[in-house]
Amino acid sequence: MGVDVLAISTDSRFSHKIWQKEELSKMVPNGAPYPLLSDAGGKIGKVYGVYENDAGVDIRGRFIVDPDGVIQGMEILTPSVGRNVSELIRQVQAFQHVRKTGEVTPSGWQPGKPTLKPSPELVGTVWKVWKPDMAF
Repeated sequence: MGVDVLAISTDSRFSHKIWQKEELSKMVPNGAPYPLLSDAGGKIGKVYGVYENDAGVDIRGRFIVDPDGVIQGMEILTPSVGRNVSELIRQVQAFQHVRKTGEVTPSGWQPGKPTLKPSPELVGTVWKVWKPDMAF
């Protein structure tokens, strides 16, 4: 997809190594196919607003950052709720499509599905070209 994926946590690089060996490698051959980076002290988490000072940890979050370094999407979840990789992939595809074409991707958009072309004529007429059931 032409994206860089990084996993960052306040865990040490040694914890990441054990996590890769003892857990991830048993779920995915050879473990996670992207770097696991240590954010000791939460410097990166503080920049992204996910560092919890009292606990000394980064809260789970994911960020889609465009090639210009601008955050285009983010999601913050508690550890008890798992993330949805399919939704992340869909969102990356949507952001890439928007960047390439200037079109708008409505809720639940999938590649190949209708998009919206922003224009003054679209105002008040979105309902003619997009229906809520298209989001599912």
